Amino acid sequence: MSTPKDERQKDLFRPALDSIIDLKHPLVLLAQRIDWTFLERRLGGVYRPGPGQPPLPVRLIAGLMILKHMQSLSDEVLCARFLDSPYVQFFCGEVSFRHDLPFDRSSLTRWRQRLGEEHLTALLQESLSVAHQTGALATKDLERVAVDTTVQPKAVAYPTDARLMHRALIKLVDLARKCGVRLRQSYRRVAKHALIRIGRYLHAHQFKRANRERRFLRARLGRVIRDVRRKIKGDAALEERFGPLLALAVRVRSQTQRQRGPKVYALHAPEVECIGKGKARTPYEFGCKVSIATPVTKPKGGQFVLHARALHGNPYDGHTLAAAVADVAAMTGVEVKRTHVDKGYRGHNHPNRFQVWISGQVRRTTAALKREMKRRAAIEPVIGHLKAEHRMGRNYLKGREGDRINAVLAAVGYNFSLLLRWLAALLCVLVLLLVGYAPSPQRA
Repeated sequence: MSTPKDERQKDLFRPALDSIIDLKHPLVLLAQRIDWTFLERRLGGVYRPGPGQPPLPVRLIAGLMILKHMQSLSDEVLCARFLDSPYVQFFCGEVSFRHDLPFDRSSLTRWRQRLGEEHLTALLQESLSVAHQTGALATKDLERVAVDTTVQPKAVAYPTDARLMHRALIKLVDLARKCGVRLRQSYRRVAKHALIRIGRYLHAHQFKRANRERRFLRARLGRVIRDVRRKIKGDAALEERFGPLLALAVRVRSQTQRQRGPKVYALHAPEVECIGKGKARTPYEFGCKVSIATPVTKPKGGQFVLHARALHGNPYDGHTLAAAVADVAAMTGVEVKRTHVDKGYRGHNHPNRFQVWISGQVRRTTAALKREMKRRAAIEPVIGHLKAEHRMGRNYLKGREGDRINAVLAAVGYNFSLLLRWLAALLCVLVLLLVGYAPSPQRA
């Protein structure tokens, strides 16, 4: 891959964007505040000199990533928005209005995989830098933080043993047909009928009959597994092709409800974990744990996200605190003096336990500290916004790397949405000052 070249310039036959848009639009102001040179240095580390077509400009890719999670858009809608909105094109670095896409939709997927979590954290760091430069976030807001964990659900159906066994059987049969492996019997029809009967029996609370059908489904899955193994034995290419799916099918067939250790909850996302959060509406959530950190104070621009990282293996919250605080300090360049957490962090691994304050703590607290400790709950609505408005509520990206990427990009989109609102408020204040606005006297 060669080095990217951003040679976009005004076209005589196309209208210039700066002549057809409002230069005081918040998205335009935000584009002027972002240090695109810094992002080019950080994100340009994935390029390698060599032959080939020059890749897309860094500003185009970074702008698309920010807009996607700032407005919670799918890749298809993002492409349509790029063609419709001149403000989106200006934000992504275009000089003249385009009527065609300079990239393919699948380019977004490849760029996410190419950049990864390590390079995409530069977007989060730049959002905090812009917030500090515009006055939305002060240095004192970075010294006292609140840390909490949440679950980032994966795009999977609710797992049941019967449905997982049925899906494993269907996937094996389809792959065998695709590879030209002729099976003795597919059991596709009888497996579907068994799955339907299991649902009906469970609805009628006829558990013995449901267990009988479940054993029937497990036996048919075992027959297909053994038949596939016999047919591909000795063929290295087929054994490599069937290997991952066969391993998942064997795990699905042998796992039980109360077994200890990792289980398979989805065939297309075997990295999914079952996390119990103690909520009445959702006792169990299927995805991965994510650590979030925000200021515990009241910044002028809102509660920015200072740290977001996906944690695999369902670790205990207290064992993730030291890494989260160190990540905040590395991201902002400011040493964290006080950290506020909930009771789930008791027994934490922070090196200085006197800098950590747990909810409900009585010892060593003063009136000022008690008021500050009440602010710990301000992180909860931030998590709600990340899930409801910035694509953390259901992760569609593949694998564990996709979990880490989605967590960082959700925080990036949330921070830039706060910055957009902050710049719009500053613009309103500036306009009022220019026109000499004076508040009307209050009526008696």
